[in-house]
Amino acid sequence: MKKIHIVAGVLMAGAVLLFVLTSTDFGTYYTFAEAELLEDERNVKIIGHLSKDKEMVYNPEIDPNRFTFYMTDEEGDERKVVLLSEKPQDFEMSEQLVLTGRFRDGTFVAREMLMKCPSKYQDDEILVRSET
Repeated sequence: MKKIHIVAGVLMAGAVLLFVLTSTDFGTYYTFAEAELLEDERNVKIIGHLSKDKEMVYNPEIDPNRFTFYMTDEEGDERKVVLLSEKPQDFEMSEQLVLTGRFRDGTFVAREMLMKCPSKYQDDEILVRSET
């Protein structure tokens, strides 16, 4: 067997192993209702939008790793969320949120959050499109 075949086989095996190890991160997104029905203790991901008309509570003097707000998922279901982290900068400007966590006592407790914020070039894109 040639050395090139051995190297190619090892690289392919490594790629398959890497895919299997990271496949848990490619999970599906849930709604609040689906996540609440899960009886196991696994974390799920929920996509939604910040409910800007509801209160946001962050008291770093009392607990710097607890931020409470309301989010509406893709189905329009609004729920209270507790983020176990500090309040992110420019949080109110976010367009979309992806939360990773689970339900506890009727509240979604998020351990991680990704924010999609508006691009600083978005206004320029709209301006260019309207000129053509």
